[in-house]
Amino acid sequence: MTQRELLLKELRGETIGTINAQSSSEEIFQNQVLRPILKLQNDLFIASLENYINKNKRDFYTLSIEKKLLLIENAIQKDIKLRNALKGMIIALFSLEEYQIYIQNSSNLNKRMMNMLIERLKSQIQLFDK
Repeated sequence: MTQRELLLKELRGETIGTINAQSSSEEIFQNQVLRPILKLQNDLFIASLENYINKNKRDFYTLSIEKKLLLIENAIQKDIKLRNALKGMIIALFSLEEYQIYIQNSSNLNKRMMNMLIERLKSQIQLFDK
């Protein structure tokens, strides 16, 4: 294992969620790799979304909670620049081996990544109030 891989695994910490004999390879990747990265990068995701809101959605702070939640979801799903930036913040913390696994099934793993990220940010909506 390379120095980078050791450092990444140490930074990310332990698996989040349960893995058992019935777990799919995607579920294993999600719990061993994606969830720890999302937790580690949480502050950066919040700062990135705040920057996006301040640059592109100035009326965000006047919206109802429901509309704010919808805006977060739509921004991540439909704004390709934002989506790719967030995805890059996650992929940058993959080891080479994890990246090889990711590229084999990137479409499904991208969906999992973005759905988990959307839910994470929506659950912290109170952090986006001025």
